Amino acid sequence: MNTPAHILIGWAAFARKGDARVVASAVLGGLAPDLSLYMMAGTSLFLLNIPPSVVFGELYFSSTWQTIFSIDNSFIVWGILLGIAAYRQSAAGIALCAAAILHLVLDLPLHHDDGRAHFWPLSNWIYESPISYWDRAHHAGYVAPAAAALATVSGFAIIKDDWRRWRTVFVVALVGLELFGAVVLFG
Repeated sequence: MNTPAHILIGWAAFARKGDARVVASAVLGGLAPDLSLYMMAGTSLFLLNIPPSVVFGELYFSSTWQTIFSIDNSFIVWGILLGIAAYRQSAAGIALCAAAILHLVLDLPLHHDDGRAHFWPLSNWIYESPISYWDRAHHAGYVAPAAAALATVSGFAIIKDDWRRWRTVFVVALVGLELFGAVVLFG
């Protein structure tokens, strides 16, 4: 699933109306498991001028990158952090961790050959799903529109629940990015 969809779904599921810290935490939680990818790929592509074929064909699958992905995509790590947040009764911490875990729950069945070790440090096993959110050879033609629809519905729910100009602009931008991604992949 594309990152904008994760952000919108996490926001719709775990943000509380009127609590800006919890909203920001839910948004960040939807983004967090993908953040290292954006940072490493962005640095490689735009600062180091490494060709995309190398970034996504070699570096992405390198042991260094996969180790980092294993940490920020671990149900174990996020589960421990959620437990700490719940113990401390931190609504923002709970929203952050719950949105990140929802991100992982949605990613697990939607990555064919580009998945993560979601159970690190207990296991380095990576589930190779028969379906993919982006690979047409693995049913992305069905998954991508469904993900875009879920993201759009989540966006409408956010706006309906707490209409504010800046939030509406941000939500519309995220929905637009999700729809743009689907059009680029399948247009």
